[in-house]
Amino acid sequence: MDAQGPILVAAGLHKRFGALVVLDGVDLAIAAGEAIGIVGPNGAGKTTLLSVLSGAQQPNGGSISFKGGDVTALSAPVRCRLGLARTHQIPRPFSCMTVFENVYVAASQGGGFSRDESYSRVTDSLALCGMLDIANRPAEALGLLDRKRLELARALATGPSLLLLDEIGGGLTDAEASELVETIRELRRRGIGIVWIEHIVHVLLQVAERLICMNAGKIIADGEPASVMANREVVEAYLGGSAP
Repeated sequence: MDAQGPILVAAGLHKRFGALVVLDGVDLAIAAGEAIGIVGPNGAGKTTLLSVLSGAQQPNGGSISFKGGDVTALSAPVRCRLGLARTHQIPRPFSCMTVFENVYVAASQGGGFSRDESYSRVTDSLALCGMLDIANRPAEALGLLDRKRLELARALATGPSLLLLDEIGGGLTDAEASELVETIRELRRRGIGIVWIEHIVHVLLQVAERLICMNAGKIIADGEPASVMANREVVEAYLGGSAP
């Protein structure tokens, strides 16, 4: 962690749906500008963790602080305006709007920026995501890669300090995923922190400096990526094999 302390701290997070426990006492601290990858088997609680951190879902127990303030009870829109944004595994843009209009709504409503500032942020986000040349294209006409790019551009336009990515590489070819990696590396150079859930591990490891593995609602390993991937419990839970 940096000398100023972590930008986000989650302590003892619990989340259940009826009798199903999805998060079981998760503790997590994230430094400003840090790049963290999260892996784990299906049903491990990864996406629920992002939903709770972003405010889309409320925890049944535990607390979350962001930039030194308690945000546990704050809604997702309020957290977004504070600089905590996320993308979703399945992009759902406003299909009746153009690419530009989708990102403008994110900047003006999600980020709360003025008209002029929103236009500036839209242009920057589209340029960073390689979408300026299709800014006037209807979102409903986009292929998967461009929908993923649009999802990322919308999140960037809100002005995040910490960006939560949920399988943004899912369904893409290796070449397409590599394009997204370059964009995410640029975000890191700009000082934006990244928490990235991804099943394509070799893509994830091109960005993540720290790796977390979850299983059954718990963090079972957290540290340097190579060490985590060699961890016996991680191999058995995530890779479905036996550690040497």
